[in-house]
Amino acid sequence: MVTAKVWILKKHFEGLPKISDFDLKEIELPNLKDGELLLESVFLSVDPYMRPYSRRDMKEGDIMIGTQVARIVESKNPAFSVGAFVVGRSGWRTHFISDGKDLQFLPSAWPESLPRSLALGTVGMPGLTAYFGLLEVCKMKPGETVLVNAAAGAVGSVVGQLAKIGGCKVVGCAGSDQKVAYLKKIGFDEVFNYKTVASLDEALHKASPDGYDCFFDNVGGEFASIAINHMKKYGRIAVCGSISQYNDSVPQKGPYIQIPMIFKELRIEGFIVTRWNSRWEEGLKALLKWVMEGKVKYHEHVTEGFENMPAAFIGMLKGENLGKAIVKV
Repeated sequence: MVTAKVWILKKHFEGLPKISDFDLKEIELPNLKDGELLLESVFLSVDPYMRPYSRRDMKEGDIMIGTQVARIVESKNPAFSVGAFVVGRSGWRTHFISDGKDLQFLPSAWPESLPRSLALGTVGMPGLTAYFGLLEVCKMKPGETVLVNAAAGAVGSVVGQLAKIGGCKVVGCAGSDQKVAYLKKIGFDEVFNYKTVASLDEALHKASPDGYDCFFDNVGGEFASIAINHMKKYGRIAVCGSISQYNDSVPQKGPYIQIPMIFKELRIEGFIVTRWNSRWEEGLKALLKWVMEGKVKYHEHVTEGFENMPAAFIGMLKGENLGKAIVKV
């Protein structure tokens, strides 16, 4: 018998999540049946989507939702060999049993020199979010100017680099001088710290006086309300996230966006990356190639220890991470 540690959602979040909203429990796993396999989590992901999705999809007492890179430790399924690594969507668990249908192998070209944790970040769901958001929603073209906020995060940092590969000028914003320096290092053309500029409106104008063709929005709220006024005519806005509002107990009000939308004839589209599930292999192959070629660089914010999952999650929501937030078991 294997004992799995799991993090339970003890209480639905009110405002910013607290450590006391979670409960660490142990679960005895049954013996494997034919067709099943036992997996051990090696890396676990903490992501912004977990905050709103927990309210929408979970009951108090459920195991926290999430994704992991896991190693197969026992198998009664001929399609899965012991020792292989896969990406699972089994929540905050150290061990779990699967029939294999919900598992995804890492790309076959994955080199030993590359951290497998990247399958949760740059060569995983966040990277694919950047890939499809830019190509299919923003439909960026060479020579255009792309704006991305939360630019030092798991998605934003990839957005900027893919836009550069696509021949665009890239403007990013982040919440610390360290993050600004990192974004300049990986090729962003203009970057500013939104927490220290005197005026967000002036900072956006200074970074691109002619405005923006594409805006990849991870933040929403006040930033988006101001940025929309800096869009060029026929600009495209991909709404990926709204992290500035996830912890609000009272919904934010206005300003309203209809007038700039009308006069600039903008297209604003929200999206969830699972829309392109049928093309994930295409996206992962492209991302892995660019990483191996050095065209897409990555940075991981690694927290050690499964017992620190809640702290890592809360820190990520506070913006403490540079790049992808990962927990190493």
